[in-house]
Amino acid sequence: MDHPLNSRISLRHRLRQLILMRETGPKRPAWHMRRMRMIWELHDQIAALDGGDTPMFPQTLQSYLAPHLDTYIEELRQLCAIECPTDSKAGVDEAGEWVARWGRRRNWEVKRWKDDEFGDSIAFTILGKGGPRILLAAHLDTVYPVGVAAERPMRIEGNTLLAPGACDNKSGLLSALYAMMALEECGGLGHIGAITLLCGSDEEAGMKVSLRAFAELAPQHDVAFVLEAGRENGDIVSARKGGGNFYFEVQGKAAHAGVEPHKGANAIVQLAHQSVALHALNGMRPGVTLNVGVVSGGTVSNAVPDRASAKIDVRIVDPADQAPVEQAIRDIGAQVFVPGTSTTVTGGIRVPAMACTPTIAALAELTKHCAVDLGFTTNDAHTGGMSYANFLAEQGLPVLDGLGPVGGNDHSPNEYIDIDSIVPRTALLALLMTRVHTVG
Repeated sequence: MDHPLNSRISLRHRLRQLILMRETGPKRPAWHMRRMRMIWELHDQIAALDGGDTPMFPQTLQSYLAPHLDTYIEELRQLCAIECPTDSKAGVDEAGEWVARWGRRRNWEVKRWKDDEFGDSIAFTILGKGGPRILLAAHLDTVYPVGVAAERPMRIEGNTLLAPGACDNKSGLLSALYAMMALEECGGLGHIGAITLLCGSDEEAGMKVSLRAFAELAPQHDVAFVLEAGRENGDIVSARKGGGNFYFEVQGKAAHAGVEPHKGANAIVQLAHQSVALHALNGMRPGVTLNVGVVSGGTVSNAVPDRASAKIDVRIVDPADQAPVEQAIRDIGAQVFVPGTSTTVTGGIRVPAMACTPTIAALAELTKHCAVDLGFTTNDAHTGGMSYANFLAEQGLPVLDGLGPVGGNDHSPNEYIDIDSIVPRTALLALLMTRVHTVG
């Protein structure tokens, strides 16, 4: 009988040969499936010899992904060159078709959510041997008007890759594709039921099509990972504020400011009192913020203004705070500080908060351990920005965000990602998916 150490060395050698045969072996789908089954069986045998999950898998992922970095960067260049602002259905659909071709080359089936106004959202699913069903989320659209991608093609400065949409969210989308490919190629689907990647078409504006897709997909999955970029310091995101906008429209009574001001009802003064009261709501619950950000009113200085309006940004941390915060805002709208005025309040908190639940906290800890096994560190952060993660949390899924490559300066001419983060962060996503089954 072989010594266990010799058996492990032999099995790992055979495993490496099978992984490399993707490039040299026959292209027939039936042969590919037989190869994948052999890879899974080898992993099971190595794990049994190791007394559990094989500890070499993190290095296998990195070794597989590293040679693909140049191809990844070239494909990111192609994606970022597509003019796909949310309001360009043709552009977003072009980006979607680019991604669909990528999946079809691997024999992945494509599902579409079509829309007449916005681009189509698309999804891929690959099946594993059994375990949690994982939903990945990224988006195809950008904020840049048509013409910007042509004016600012991708450029590389040292370790920095700059391009419109590179950080938000083309690199995250591409990393999801590569992580799925790596798990499929390296036999990493043994503890996974299925992985679905949704490529949403309208994340930057309204999310009408994306949310329709999430409503269908979320009940079919157990956990979600969102591929927005890692924070500039490498943090992942374990909580996001929810929020929205309220609008105050104050109706007063006009009068001559010099001759008979007593006959008027000053809408601006009413709104000023309300603005101070709204500002006092900051911190009414931990993390609650309100900002009276846009104000207008009046026409000329010698007339008592009969109209004034304000737009208020509101953010919350805990979903349980939504109802009391909204009620407090409406109560202020009902207060009459200036007799003769009335206020109409519209709007509301449209994006739900993503709170850091115990399960999300456990997923964040698991991610940190995976990073250490891959040779780097990461922490989790709470942020005020909003993403798909907010809505997935509302659907009841435990969700982590910020799992894309490290980057920043979104929506600006200096939007970038760190090239050195691409392989480690893609390996992190892949490794995390193989270990989700350990989180109860």
